[in-house]
Amino acid sequence: MTQTRDNGTSGATGAPLAAIAASLQRERQRAGLSLTELARRAGIAKSTLSQLESGTGNPSVETIWALSTALDISFTQLVEPVRPRVQVVRAGEGPRFSAERADYVATLLSPAPPHTRRDVYLIQAEPDRPRESDPHMPGIVEHIVLCSGRALVGLLDDPVELKPGDYVAYPGDLPHVFKALEAQTMAVLVSEQS
Repeated sequence: MTQTRDNGTSGATGAPLAAIAASLQRERQRAGLSLTELARRAGIAKSTLSQLESGTGNPSVETIWALSTALDISFTQLVEPVRPRVQVVRAGEGPRFSAERADYVATLLSPAPPHTRRDVYLIQAEPDRPRESDPHMPGIVEHIVLCSGRALVGLLDDPVELKPGDYVAYPGDLPHVFKALEAQTMAVLVSEQS
């Protein structure tokens, strides 16, 4: 039989109340819901939700399930503390996508996790033909940091020349270009949607 000490853990779940409180606050804010609205969607009293977010409540399994369903997240996202995540992608690893009409390779380094809208790519390009991109979805902004070489980057009708360490951001929902000016040009691209 598992014993639960009076150490700030919930008898029903065994999960630390502080972790549940922090998760509830984070996920409710991420979903853009008020205490009142989340309580209504979960079918619980607003005072119960307020207690849980302050770390003083003692939630049942049913309450946590109702809240996770109302927030459209997994049960474990509410009961497990957030752990720092370190992700390493070694050179040459990761899904690679090549352009058809340019010597241009994009390697996906970090796809957007749930509830975020950004992807991170490593760009490798050679100075033959430029990579011209049609407009992406509305609201896309692309951020480029040039790592090596030189390149013309940005809007198709007005690109800027970048050298190593230079940064540019431009609307990705307009025609844009990446043209390497030197061999072995490399850059980091962050595609972000607002």
